Amino acid sequence: MGLTLFHIGFLPVTVMDILDIAVMSYIINKMYNFLRGTRGVQMLVGLIIILIFSGLAPLFQMKGMTWVFENLRTIWLVAFVILFQPELRRILIYIGQSRIVRLLVKVSESKVIDEVIKATIALRERGYGALIVMGRETGLRMINETGVILQAEVSVQLILSIFNPRSPLHDGAIVIRNDLIEAAKCILPISEENQSKTEFGTRHKAALTFSEESDAMVIVISEETGKISIAIAGKFQSDLNAETLKRVLIEGYRYGNTNINKK
Repeated sequence: MGLTLFHIGFLPVTVMDILDIAVMSYIINKMYNFLRGTRGVQMLVGLIIILIFSGLAPLFQMKGMTWVFENLRTIWLVAFVILFQPELRRILIYIGQSRIVRLLVKVSESKVIDEVIKATIALRERGYGALIVMGRETGLRMINETGVILQAEVSVQLILSIFNPRSPLHDGAIVIRNDLIEAAKCILPISEENQSKTEFGTRHKAALTFSEESDAMVIVISEETGKISIAIAGKFQSDLNAETLKRVLIEGYRYGNTNINKK
């Protein structure tokens, strides 16, 4: 039953009622913000209108409409899943990447780090340039939307394919968060201050700027020199080998470490 706080007419309002309303309001607000500006919102509005009509039809004794809605009632759930399949998939991925879920179910970064390290070394050996954003707590949705959404498992083969100069996705950065490559061909901003730094190339300027504006760790592989660098919190550590890069990534994920030498 719960502790009754007050009454509205003859209806008691308990602590659990308030909590229930607060949680539902939060969920509805998050879903609206997530779907806002997408085709899903338009379909959701249309579905709500249909549901309203299905409730009004019996009240106004509209027998034909009532018969149609009653027969459609058994397939509402299937139709909902079919219509909103892309949106439901995105919502499930969003929930899986939330801080609360990550606290309850610790996502192992070791496999992802190993794949990224192997890919980084392989890219250097092939002479490919690359920009790899390793997300931590800060959401990277705005950056993802500048590129091509992938939501693919992190693998050496996929990373090599993306940064192959003949690939249409090789320009820009890939974004890795949790155990997924969220997007490729993403455009990272370059601040005016970093734009004027002639000692850096375009990739390095973009990595430095983005590491200043987020908590992401950004790996840069120079196409000209083959050197591997990483930018964290506006600082660069350059000319890394596989062992050092792995240590920096592990410390960055586990401890939020930003203590690297500025280069």
